[in-house]
Parts: sequence; C-alpha cells; structure tokens
Amino acid sequence: MTAILLGLFSGIAFGFVIQRVGATDANKMALAHLMREPEIPQFMLLAVTFSAIGLFGLQAVGVGRTMVLPTSIVATGLAAVIFGIGWGLSGYCPGTCWAAAGEGRMDAIFALLGGLAGAAAFAQLHEVLIPALYMPTSQGPITLGDWFGSYWLGLVVLVAALCGAVWLIGKLWGRESA
Repeated sequence: MTAILLGLFSGIAFGFVIQRVGATDANKMALAHLMREPEIPQFMLLAVTFSAIGLFGLQAVGVGRTMVLPTSIVATGLAAVIFGIGWGLSGYCPGTCWAAAGEGRMDAIFALLGGLAGAAAFAQLHEVLIPALYMPTSQGPITLGDWFGSYWLGLVVLVAALCGAVWLIGKLWGRESA
C-alpha cells in the first residue's frame, strides 16, 4: 500500500510540475521543438539528471533496484523515430499528454487515444517485432558505468553532460526571447 501511495504522490507531484512549466501546452511544446522555448527541454534534462542522481543514491544504500535491459540499435532507433513523429504531430510526449488530458484539453485526449492504440498495436505485433528488429542488433545490457568502468564515473559524466546541455540550451535558445 505504501508503494501505491508513493507512486500516486509522485505522479501527482510530477503532473503539477509539468503543468507549471507549461509542458501541457501544445503551443509552448511546439516552440520548444522549434528551439524557441528553452524552459521545457531544460526541465526535462534536469528531471533526468535528478532522477539519475536519486536512483544512483538509492542503489548505493541498497534501497533501489534496477533491471538493465539489453540495448538494440535498430529497435531503439525505430522507436525514437516513431516517438518523435508522434510527439511532433500531437505536441505532447506521453507524460505531458496524460497531464494535458487531465486538464481537459481535447487535442491531448485524442493524442492519448492514439498513443494507446499504438501501444495496443505493438502488443499485438510484439512476438513478430522482437526477433525481426530487436534481436539482430542487441548489444546486451550496457550502462554508462560499463562504458567507463565505474558507475561513479558514469554518473559524473552523465550529470556533467546533462547540466552542460541545460546551460547550452539556455545560452543558445534564450537569445531570441531576451
């Protein structure tokens, strides 16, 4: 029961934050895609940064647990293209879509239905897609810690790269709004 309440609280808090940042506004999201609105990408990168630090900290004290799945070049690349097309067409990523639908935005509700239809189609084709797209280019379960030989070094490199990207986005994209 505690895990359910924690998940519910976390979801509500995250929804509140993405709504306040403006990520539930498809027009603001489109400006972010056009590199004219830096706040949404900066928020997303910082969310990933703090999540990585938090997860690493939980694992360091023996509380967190992750399961690293194998990386597949073709499957991940194709999924990224499909994800990007859906995001570009709808103006929402899956998380922002749920929050915008909760606000009652009809475009988000249709985007949400499209995403659910896509997930259902994938579930039906899963047995065919895995051997065809996933297995031939599977690299096995790899992490930044594996690449750098140390999970601490992998975390430091990830945090530095993400914070650098946040700074660079603010520097480059912020010029138009200034």
